[in-house]
Amino acid sequence: CFIYICSMGQWILYHARNSMRDIRNNFLVKFGRCYIPEYLTQWQGWSSLILTLFLVVMLIMEPILHCFGDSSNEIVTQSCPATERFHFPYSVASTGAMLIYFMLLTDLSVFSTRVSAFALVCARVLSEVALFLFGITFFVIAFACAISALEQDNEHFADIPIAALQLYKISFGMFSGSNYDDLESDPALLIVCFVYVVTTVIFMLNLLIAQLNCAYQATYLDMLGYARLNRGKIVVEVMPTVANWRWQKFLASLRLDERCEFGEGDVGLSGGIQVWEPASANITTVDMIQRFGGSTSPGAQWPEQEGGGEDEVDRFDRMERLIEKAMKRMSSSKAGGKGSKLGSSMGNSAGSEATGSGDLSGSA
Repeated sequence: CFIYICSMGQWILYHARNSMRDIRNNFLVKFGRCYIPEYLTQWQGWSSLILTLFLVVMLIMEPILHCFGDSSNEIVTQSCPATERFHFPYSVASTGAMLIYFMLLTDLSVFSTRVSAFALVCARVLSEVALFLFGITFFVIAFACAISALEQDNEHFADIPIAALQLYKISFGMFSGSNYDDLESDPALLIVCFVYVVTTVIFMLNLLIAQLNCAYQATYLDMLGYARLNRGKIVVEVMPTVANWRWQKFLASLRLDERCEFGEGDVGLSGGIQVWEPASANITTVDMIQRFGGSTSPGAQWPEQEGGGEDEVDRFDRMERLIEKAMKRMSSSKAGGKGSKLGSSMGNSAGSEATGSGDLSGSA
């Protein structure tokens, strides 16, 4: 009752509302010889439509409804003579509906950027899996036709459809070991199956692994950006359904009108959200914020820095950066002689820089 009223009813209203909106706004897409609403071009649209059809079929074949007027003592039952012919179709519709329910749950991956990127990568590499299945099908048909032309009396390869089914089982590791023992009595059939295993299981399957590996490495970095865009798209689509009072309450909770502190007692600008992080996350030895005393009026002239930015502090900062680069090069070098040579050259350059700064201070 809950599934048919809450789930099926909600999906019927959803498709009726979206279909009427697209038809009213002439948002139609040509599909074959007919036109369909535009929202059905997205996988969430057509998959939810198939789910709705499955639920309607399940409601029509619901065993409890057909057994409701049964003369047995049980009031609610699923087993009665009137429902025997509906058991298998009802189970097929239930299986399809359950799979689509879980497939629609993949939309929840947008709450995590990494999970969303992984889901997008999986969707992107499905084309490689489709090519693999196409290649497997080609070899299955080819070898099934070849085996049917071969003179052999194995019942597992009696005709083309049965042989194709057994070859699929061989490809996916479902072929029983005892059936392999039966092939020993027919060497010609055993050789054909051996060639098929080498072609599909060894070559095609490893080729699929290599393709998936290359496709994953090539697309994962881009998928992180696509995952963020997908999350933004969902937020934009949901925004019109948010009530105004709820949105105003959310804005008030952000406190964007308050100034963010750059440090203790150092009040910064408003319109931002302060996020704390460990001090070792982004180490900065130079304060990038320039502070000047005086009025904060926008009409006041920006003060000029004395000395043109070439004071003694800047020279010491430049020398410190030079020493840091030298230390990194010394640690990254593997050869001892090369490292000592690099250290001596950098030490001489640092010494000359220090001498130059000392001369300048003495002249000053």
